[in-house]
Amino acid sequence: MTAEDRAAFAALQSKLRAQWQAIATHSDDEQCVVVVPSLSMDLDVPPTVLQAYEERFLFLLFLLRLPRMRVVYVTSQPVLPETVEYFLGLLAGVIPGHARARLHLVSVGDGTSRPLSLKLLERPRLLARVRALVPNPDTAHLVPFNTTELEEELALRLGVPMYGAEARFAPWGTKNGGRRLFAEEGVPHPLGRSGVRGAAGAAQALCEMRRERPDMREALLKLDEGVSGMGNALVDLRDLPPPGDAAERPAVEARLRALRVELEGQSAEQYLAAFAAQGGVVEERIAGDEFRSPSVQLRATPAGAVEVLSTHDQLLGGPSGMSFLGSLFPADPGYAVEITRHARKVGERLAREGVLGRFALDFVAVRDAGGPWRCYAIELNLRKGGTTAPYLTLEFLTRGRYVEEHGAFEARGGRARFYVSSDHAENDAYRQLAPMDLFDVAMREGVHWSPATETGVVFHMLAAVTERGRFGLTAIADSPADARALFDRTLAAVDREAEGR
Repeated sequence: MTAEDRAAFAALQSKLRAQWQAIATHSDDEQCVVVVPSLSMDLDVPPTVLQAYEERFLFLLFLLRLPRMRVVYVTSQPVLPETVEYFLGLLAGVIPGHARARLHLVSVGDGTSRPLSLKLLERPRLLARVRALVPNPDTAHLVPFNTTELEEELALRLGVPMYGAEARFAPWGTKNGGRRLFAEEGVPHPLGRSGVRGAAGAAQALCEMRRERPDMREALLKLDEGVSGMGNALVDLRDLPPPGDAAERPAVEARLRALRVELEGQSAEQYLAAFAAQGGVVEERIAGDEFRSPSVQLRATPAGAVEVLSTHDQLLGGPSGMSFLGSLFPADPGYAVEITRHARKVGERLAREGVLGRFALDFVAVRDAGGPWRCYAIELNLRKGGTTAPYLTLEFLTRGRYVEEHGAFEARGGRARFYVSSDHAENDAYRQLAPMDLFDVAMREGVHWSPATETGVVFHMLAAVTERGRFGLTAIADSPADARALFDRTLAAVDREAEGR
């Protein structure tokens, strides 16, 4: 971006401050949101999976309950009409035709795995069409998934500000940047080494760490820009020669060649090649009798304030238990206050640096039998993540809010709400199903979202169900146990439907 473009972008961003009151309070003032849920990162995913992730942000259609809100939603491929009708049908007190008239769906017609923002920028005529759908640029803003120079250029070409962290802050969201920030702000984080590259660098780091922590049993290699645990690999350090022994280094190198990679289908050799090319960090894998993976989501506003939006306990799986599968809301009260306190320190630092928008901190929380929880920050995500969609679904549908001091969500009338949400449920048998079959299951089982009780199930990522056998769901209820029961009941009903039982 040229100096002239940078100045123009800064001028655009200054408009957000004037818009913020209307955005934050969901006022009835004229507003327009341009949603471009581009996964602007190095990913190689099938077209239907990419489309499903782009559609994960369809919860933003719930903004159409505001009578003067217009939503322009861009995707790589068209969204199925029944999916659009499903989301609009979840809105209470809204005339569907009135909402639909204020919704403009734009598809690029390009299913490749390249970033959606790039696809749009490559098509000036389509970009002009999107720009023409914005009635007043002074009351509009761009909502991306993550933010790179592509999204900044897109904001410039559209003539609207971007609600998200500027690309210049991207280094804070890397594994190296996160560790540096945690250290500078005094936030507990695992023993490790930053700025490591290649197998030789990893072996050196592990030997140094073993001198500090001789009883360390496992360590993690993390690619600097890995997401959802997919850039991680696990190294077994048990039963190695003592630190400093002549045989230690060759033994550590052998363990590195046998590391367990989290990304399915990637070999240890391929991972180490990526670690040599990209670099990353080496960290102790924190262990305890009980292990949890909570997170805190915050936002830095154009007014300079930092707000805690939610806490979650993340559900993890995969070969080494590091892949994001879903979340429980809110996080366990046993450590929610502590991780929120640490997250606030980081959030206030980011706000002072000029960061804007939503971001999240991931932690690990462990305890031994009878002991207290110990919490460690492990990652900073300067983007919307897997917990954004279910939380905003709850917030928009109930018009409630997360109360930081209580660590709980209050809907209207002070009623607490809890949920269990999947990033995606996956089963080859689901490939028999279409989105309409899932809606049919929800209606027959009586689990469809009810505005009257403010409980029920909301589906998402429906584009991948038929081809890939995967979809997402969020089960909202009055208690953690009821949310889990509702989630399990819904999945069991979908299983029966898929298996013809």
